[in-house]
Amino acid sequence: MTHSSTPFDVCIRGAGIVGRSLALLLAAQQLRVALVHKGAGDPSETGHSDVRAYSLNTASKQLLSDLRCWPEGDACTPILQMQIQGDQGGDLRFDAAAQGVEALNWMVDVPVLEAKLAQAVAYQTYIEEMTEPAMAPLTVICEGRASQSRAELGVNFEIKHYAQHALACRIQTSEAHHQVARQWFQTTHGPEILALLPIGGKNSHAWAVVWSLTPERAQNLLHADAADFCAQLASACEPVAGPVQLTSERAVWPLQLAKAERWIGVMPQTTATSKLQAFALAGDAAHAIHPLAGQGLNVGLGDVAELARVIETKEFWRPLNDPKLLRRYERARQAEVLAMGWVTDGLQSLFAQPALPLQKLRNWGMSGFNQFSPLKKWMAQHAMKSAS
Repeated sequence: MTHSSTPFDVCIRGAGIVGRSLALLLAAQQLRVALVHKGAGDPSETGHSDVRAYSLNTASKQLLSDLRCWPEGDACTPILQMQIQGDQGGDLRFDAAAQGVEALNWMVDVPVLEAKLAQAVAYQTYIEEMTEPAMAPLTVICEGRASQSRAELGVNFEIKHYAQHALACRIQTSEAHHQVARQWFQTTHGPEILALLPIGGKNSHAWAVVWSLTPERAQNLLHADAADFCAQLASACEPVAGPVQLTSERAVWPLQLAKAERWIGVMPQTTATSKLQAFALAGDAAHAIHPLAGQGLNVGLGDVAELARVIETKEFWRPLNDPKLLRRYERARQAEVLAMGWVTDGLQSLFAQPALPLQKLRNWGMSGFNQFSPLKKWMAQHAMKSAS
């Protein structure tokens, strides 16, 4: 590894998937990177990684494959179909074969991905892992939505709190998943969105569960005994799964739509240095969206790809702390993230409305959209390739 007295080009605060991916991309450009982490198990970096499911699109797969960190075998499950059901008979389906692609997306085992990234970082001589921030012309903050560094810099994080919490866990069912992801929009216990996501490989019976619920119901299901929880889950997704067995702990966290008011800026100068130091935000430190579309990590890796591209293609004379350079990154990513936020927020708001006429209208729209092949194909292709 680089000797600690060596000056750095970039300091990355946050050693989760986003931070490590960025560090590897910048190191490939022969930039000297200080990668700052708070220690194993820090929730701002792991984010319930033992139970959360990450759905990665084509762009994310390409990025991680280029880094030689794409999980293989049973740690990566290609999704061949997506079936979505509304609360009043609405039905929407996507099929990889109909789109002419090998998979709609891939469900990735998070601990395996994190381990591959950590191993790659350990062997990269341009990266030094640290526990405290180092001085560098550019600091990139990838600490997650609760970023302390962002708060210390005085960057406002504008948050819209949803009246929902997410509950995540892993289950085993008597029926194999056949690489079909399933999602239900339901209103029996208030507005709920339940997703069963295939994991464990092609012939597995294992699923990752992401269930958006009212805060009270989320807490009740979190503390229910395993048998009661499995019975309620099986009832919510019948007749698809059959008997359900809980195979992990359950985790619950509040859902929100959030964005930083600015993604770039100048670091406060200290007595230690008079040199200009700039910062940029990436990943959940810059934005947070509802998980119903499964695009959270894809958007974060899109930040990584764009920032690395902006740096790689900059004019040779332009320094890394040049605000005009960083503004290119901010402009490119804010538009993409804003669009994704609008989509997820709009869908969440639509299905949160209890009025019966609205229920019928949205389910009619869902089924009608399912029959309109050109528009459905365009939407599927955008989701597979967005955030690139």
